Amino acid sequence: MSVDIKDKIALVTGANRGIGASIVESFFAAGAKKIYAAVRQLDSAKELTEKYGDKLVPVHLDLEKPETIQELAKTAADVQVVVNNAGVLIPATPLADDAEQNLQQELTINTFGLLRVAKVMTPIIESNGGGAFVQLNSVASIKNFLGLTTYSASKAATYSITQGLREELSDKGIAVLSVHPGPIDTNMAATGGMTDIAEPTSVVSEGIVAALKAGDFHLFPDSMAKDFGQAFHSYAKEIIES
Repeated sequence: MSVDIKDKIALVTGANRGIGASIVESFFAAGAKKIYAAVRQLDSAKELTEKYGDKLVPVHLDLEKPETIQELAKTAADVQVVVNNAGVLIPATPLADDAEQNLQQELTINTFGLLRVAKVMTPIIESNGGGAFVQLNSVASIKNFLGLTTYSASKAATYSITQGLREELSDKGIAVLSVHPGPIDTNMAATGGMTDIAEPTSVVSEGIVAALKAGDFHLFPDSMAKDFGQAFHSYAKEIIES
């Protein structure tokens, strides 16, 4: 299902920096009509507001507080495209003392956050004539990285849920895109110790615009991700996308 961002109204979670801010820029460059920038602190979207004026609407969202997701839906009632980008990475190996605690927080934000955003926003997208739901997953959703074990586990769960959303939303006129970046130049990459191989955020944001227009389900945007995608291709096509 092809979705052109031109003239669309979008919601981007975690929009104040990194990949989220880049998505905002790429969407406006592609002709988006309006974007809701969902952030924990409204002041953090000040730079985007100054740049885009009334076309950029900051809205409060804290994925650890489900009530803010419900409030978000009341404000962003005209949305056609949702990009669930907000997430958290806490380095941990499987036997680390804080692994269980870290996994709990990552599941709350990354996994339950996805479920709650999708639950609330799907009826809105459908009521506005259909559109798209984009989930930022990771190459870590496909392969566990030892130092990022709990993060990998939470992203494996979000990837599985994204597959379920694709099947459930297809009859509602909503395309679903699963995005699997490798190391991208963000604070998250710095936390994971991967800045030396990180690529610009624009490879993800521009890739999303192109993948939505092409009607793709998977996007592997950067160099490392493309290697994953090439190896994963036949399984994805024959098993997941069949």
